[in-house]
Amino acid sequence: MIGRITGTLLDKTPPTICVQAGGLGYEIDVPMSTLYDLPDMGAQVTLYTHLAIREDAHVLYGFLTAQERITFRALIKVTGIGARTALAVLSGMTTDDLALAIREQETGRLTRVPGIGKKTAERLLLELKDKLGTPAHHGGGGNTGSGRDDILNALMALGYSNSESQAALKALPADIDVSDGIRQALKSLAR
Repeated sequence: MIGRITGTLLDKTPPTICVQAGGLGYEIDVPMSTLYDLPDMGAQVTLYTHLAIREDAHVLYGFLTAQERITFRALIKVTGIGARTALAVLSGMTTDDLALAIREQETGRLTRVPGIGKKTAERLLLELKDKLGTPAHHGGGGNTGSGRDDILNALMALGYSNSESQAALKALPADIDVSDGIRQALKSLAR
C-alpha cells in the first residue's frame, strides 16, 4: 500500500496531478479542495494517499490532510458510492462541513454536491452516522487540541465509531501525549 508520497509537483490537470518521487512520475487523482491548496509547479509536495486496485486499473488518490483521506475511505465504504463520487463530495464541501451535515442530518447540504441526489444523500447520512469525526470548529465534547484530534482520527481510522472514540477521548487526561493517548484509549476500548 502506498500511504504517503513526497516529491516534486510536475503537472496539474484537474482532477489529476503528477508528482515525481524517486525517479517515477505518479499520476494521482485529487479532490478540488486539495488541488486548490497545492503549491506551484516544481515545488515539493506531500500527500496522504489511497491506492485502489481494480480489475482494469491501479488508481492512486491523494489528499493534503489525513482527515480528508479518512473521510474519503469512509465515503467509499457507503453502498453505491464510488471513488469519483467521494472525490466530488470532498471537492464540494470540507470534511468539517460533511461531518456537520451528517451530525445534523441535513440532506440539503449533500444534495448541493453534483452527483448526489436525495436518495444518495439519505444513504450517506444513514451509513456515515457515528463514523466521521466531530467538526473541529463546531465543538467536539472534549476534542479541544490538535493532539486530541490526532487521537480521535487514529481511533476512527482503526474502525471505532465516532461515539466510541469520543468516549475514550473524554476519559484521557487533557495534557496527554498523542502516542500514549492512543495506547490508553485502545486499552479502554478493548475492555
